[in-house]
This record gives sequence, C-alpha cells and structure tokens, in this order.
Amino acid sequence: MTEPQTQAQDALKRFRNLTGKIKHYEEILGVAFWDMRTGAPRKGIDLRSEAYGDLASESFRLSTSDEMGELLAQLTQPDTLNGLGRVDRRLVEETQKEYERNRKLPTELYREYVVLTSQSESAWEGAKADNDFQGFVPYLEKIIGYNRRFIELWGAKDTPYDTLLDLYEPGMFTADLDRLFGELRTRLVPLAEAISREGDRPDTSFLVGTFDKEAQKAFSKFILNEMGYDFDAGRLDESVHPFMTGLNPGDVRITTRYLPDDIMSALFGTIHEGGHALYEQNLDPELYGTPLCTGTSNGIHESQSRLWENMVGRSREFWHRYFPELKKHFPGKFENVSAEAFYRAINVVEPSLIRIEADELTYNLHIMIRYEIEKMLFNEGLSARDLPEVWNAKYKEALGVVPPNDSQGVLQDVHWSGGAFGYFPSYSLGNMYAAQIMDVARVKLPSLDEQIGAGQLHPLKGWLTEQVYRYGKSLRPAEIIRNISGQELQSSYLCDYLERKYKDIYRLK
Repeated sequence: MTEPQTQAQDALKRFRNLTGKIKHYEEILGVAFWDMRTGAPRKGIDLRSEAYGDLASESFRLSTSDEMGELLAQLTQPDTLNGLGRVDRRLVEETQKEYERNRKLPTELYREYVVLTSQSESAWEGAKADNDFQGFVPYLEKIIGYNRRFIELWGAKDTPYDTLLDLYEPGMFTADLDRLFGELRTRLVPLAEAISREGDRPDTSFLVGTFDKEAQKAFSKFILNEMGYDFDAGRLDESVHPFMTGLNPGDVRITTRYLPDDIMSALFGTIHEGGHALYEQNLDPELYGTPLCTGTSNGIHESQSRLWENMVGRSREFWHRYFPELKKHFPGKFENVSAEAFYRAINVVEPSLIRIEADELTYNLHIMIRYEIEKMLFNEGLSARDLPEVWNAKYKEALGVVPPNDSQGVLQDVHWSGGAFGYFPSYSLGNMYAAQIMDVARVKLPSLDEQIGAGQLHPLKGWLTEQVYRYGKSLRPAEIIRNISGQELQSSYLCDYLERKYKDIYRLK
C-alpha cells in the first residue's frame, strides 16, 4: 500500500470514529426527546431542556470541529474520494454538506435554539390544551426569528423558504412544489366537487360511539405485529401528537393518541408511525452507527408512513381480512356492519379541520395551506401574531370550514413549535412517492392485493426493504424513486390512484 493510500485509510478510520461518536450523542438526545414528549414531569422541562441543549451543543461542536474539517479536506480530495466504496463516499459527501452548513452557525446560537425548541414543544402542549395562542406567540416569534437568522447565515437559495425546504427534502424547490401542487389541485378539486355533488355517501353512523382505550391499544399492537413491526426492537407509547423516534435499528419507538370517541385516530396514527418504524428497523447493517443510518429524506420517509396508513391500511383488501379481528376487539360495536361498509365509511370524503384525521383526498389541501403560510412567513414577512387570521381564511377558502378555536386551527400541529418549517410539504410529497412506488409494487408483486387480503403483509414489507429501507441515506431521494420506477417524481400516479379509489367508493361514472 502506498503512503497516500495509508494516509487515506487512517483518515477514513478517524472520520468513521468521529461520525460514530456524533451518532452516539444523537441517540442519547433521542432518548431525552422521547422522554420529554411521553410523560416527563412538566415542572422539569425547563431544566431538562437546558441539559438537552448542552448535550446537543457538544454534538454540534464535534460536527463543526477543526478535526472534522481536516478529515473532510483529506477525504474529499478527488483521488481519495473516488477510491472510497459507495457507502463511505456517500457518508463523506453528506457529512461535508452538513459541515459546510453548520460551520456558518455560532455554537451558542445553535444551543439557544435547541433549548428554545425543547421548551417550546412543551409550551405548545399547554397552549393547545388551553386554547391559548397568545400565550404561545412569544415562543413562535422567537423560533421564526431564529430561522430567519439561520437563512441569512446559510445564504438564501432561490427564495429564503427554499433554504428551509432543503433541510427536509434535498433537491426540492418551491418551483417544483408549486408545479406539483398545482397539478394535484387541477385533478383532485374537481373530483372532490363531483363527490360532493353526485356521490353516494357511505354510512358512517356506526363509527360514532365510545371505544374502550385498552381495546384500542390491543388492536393497535395486533396490527403492528401483522405489519412486521419488531416489538423486541421498539415499543408503543402515548403522546399528544403521534411520532416515531429511531434511536438505532434495534430501538425504534412509536407513539399514538387514543381518543375515546374516535376509533380511527389511534388506529391510523399507529399504522402511520408503524410505517416510519419499518423503515428505521430494516436499514442495512453496513450503515449502523453512521449518519446514513436513517431515512434519506422526509418525503421518502413519509411515503412509507402514508403507504402503510392509506394504500394498505385503508384498502378494501385489508379490511376484508382484518374487520373480523376488529369486531373481536370491540364486541357488540359492529354487529350489523359488513367489511365493505366499514371500508367505505373509513374512506368518506368531507372537508375537515384536523390534518391528521383528514381523508386521503382532501389531506393534500391541508398541506398546501401550511405550505402557503410558511412561504408567507419566510418570503413575505408574515407576522406570527397574524397566523390565526390567515390560517382561518385559507381554511374557509380551500375547505369551506372555519376552526371554532385555535386549538383546532393554528395550534393543531406540533411541527412549528419544534422549528420544523419546511417539513409539511413532505407529507404530500410522501403521498406522491407512495403512489408511484405502489404502482411498481403491483407489477413486481402480481398477487399483492390477494396477499393483503389474506393478511400476508410481509411480502410487501420485504420488497420495500429491498427497494427503499435498506439504503437509508446512502441513496438520495431522486435516486430511490428513479431506481424503483425509472422516472422522476410524478403527481399523476397519486391522482390516478385517488380517482380510481374514490370513483369506486362513491359510485361515480
């Protein structure tokens, strides 16, 4: 081995050790975050947030250290970089991107922001419970202010908001989203209007009632097992807003929310987070302990949660298999209801206030509203104090409903309290990715619908593992969808899927 090769090997070993150490910090931070969101005593949140901020700052310092810079300088030399294997090369490229971005942020500024968002998420829980938007405004104003400052330091892309989008869906810009969302509006709004005007509306009366919480828990766990979620490598807990935390592939935790008068909220929230979890539990062992050991983007991650929640969990085949199991868990609740009637009922289309409880068809309008508001915040200077007014006006315009209070309006989502501006488009991107992926899955797995109808969900999980999960962040989002379908992301697959499904459910010609 030549001296340059020896030096490159040594640099790679040190680089792997350093990125591994950062990953260990992130795992402990993940445990702390999970604890804060699932029952940590409220009086301890401020001090816990300070501790969280200090630990996050240490991880940040390592990621922006002179040592990291020196190692990256060595490993990004063309001859050295080209000589690395696929995973190591991608690891260096991804770390370099993060390094260049993070070096522009002062460490103390980053620490202040981490502490603020940790405190803010708990403040949001109280504000939502008390319908107190004004009490939450000071947190929100500070978070927006920090993000505007970050954009200045990073340097705006095509627009300031594009800089935030890149954090969640690399390579996606507002110009792309404006086009994709415009295509969705063009085809889906007329479909929703036809359903409202001509559709044979399903009976949903049997979904009204009281549903035992313990039975909901039991059925949620049963369905997760059927999906292939590994409880030896995870757990199901309860939180105000459902989420998934992937600490490492052997510890992937999910939460859901149980409502006594709504059987669907916990069920589909659990399946949604279970889809996220399957991704994180089935990463290639070659990626373990590296920054690549996670989903490649939020859009691809959401494609898996939305695929399992809707394209599997709300399918006719799924409920012809699992409706008898649901009846066993809730004796006496659905005695005179058929599986077909239940399937139609859980897919009813109607304008609603709450995003996470919206039907598949109108769900994307909820995302577009948030996307438009976020653009206004960062490209037009919209004030946080004006958010309820803008929110309510956009809901009236797009969905014909007006929130009766801020808890069901601008306070309904946790994302902004954690600073996740630019995240919401990931949900609609996920719907589009999911439809395109499932279109290919049905070609590659010709018996897929029959397998779902027989409760054989593992063939689909296995195929998704081979096509998506195992790659983690070692492939970019565009590479994932191109490798699967031979095309860039298209909106037409989602539109075709929704038109087929809802014309059938509502018996439209």
